[in-house]
Amino acid sequence: MLLCVSASLQAAPRPVRPIPAIERVVIISIDGLRPDRLLLADTPVLHAMVKEGAYTFWAKTTAVSITLPSHVSMLTGVTPGKHGIEWNDDLPLSTIVYPYYPTIFETAKLGGYTTAMVAGKSKFSPLTKPGTLDYVFLPEKNLDADSLVADEAVKAIKQIKPDLLFVHFPCVDRAGHHFGWGSSEQLTAIALADVAVGRVLAALDEAGVRQSTFIIVTADHGGAGKTHGADDARSRHIPWIATGPGVRKNFDLTQLADLELRTEDTAATALYLLGAPLPMYLDGKPVLSAFDNVTK
Repeated sequence: MLLCVSASLQAAPRPVRPIPAIERVVIISIDGLRPDRLLLADTPVLHAMVKEGAYTFWAKTTAVSITLPSHVSMLTGVTPGKHGIEWNDDLPLSTIVYPYYPTIFETAKLGGYTTAMVAGKSKFSPLTKPGTLDYVFLPEKNLDADSLVADEAVKAIKQIKPDLLFVHFPCVDRAGHHFGWGSSEQLTAIALADVAVGRVLAALDEAGVRQSTFIIVTADHGGAGKTHGADDARSRHIPWIATGPGVRKNFDLTQLADLELRTEDTAATALYLLGAPLPMYLDGKPVLSAFDNVTK
């Protein structure tokens, strides 16, 4: 198990944020969550977020539609061909290979923000570049309950109230591979993931920071049968639900026909809200249409 809490947090002056009421960003990924399954499962927390915020069930993940490359794209804002993490397993290397481009954690640290990552799969080590995370939890082996991830996320919130937090729930994907996408067992796993998300939101409430937090719930891929893969529409479409200060209420982003939201846009949106400069190399763009009174 990799669990680290930094003792010395960077003291750089923070950038000017474009929406001052948004002081922190939380990104929650439910591994393998296909949008239609979310809608059919018992998901009162996620359904409430839809009503509270802006959303689409037609966002797209990377063309490869597998866990590690897609999550690195989600958290760097560039495609797998650029960031270089194109495998999907723990590599038996003595030295961890990190993405070619900075993660949002690294950029946020340069802006003086505190950062945290809690993930339910051990292969997320390429996202743990030294000096970029104030709090990180990775299991020695994949966790078999999303409640265990929620436990660690709650600890992170209580201990450091991170300005940028990423939480990864693994078990919907696990149910898909064992029982099939759309199976009753996977619907149960989605309901349990919804409970876990609710615990993260409750921890933000208890810490007194939810009202100043922008939250995205999304996924790395969907699936069909007992697998997921390259450029299959059933694997590639993912949900994207955003809530927080200034976010449009109950707004379906597909009303904007020219907006095709991609997983790389998650990183770009987080960087934008934290006031970080958006590098030219990004493949993603901030989803400004999710907000009221923001110049497009």
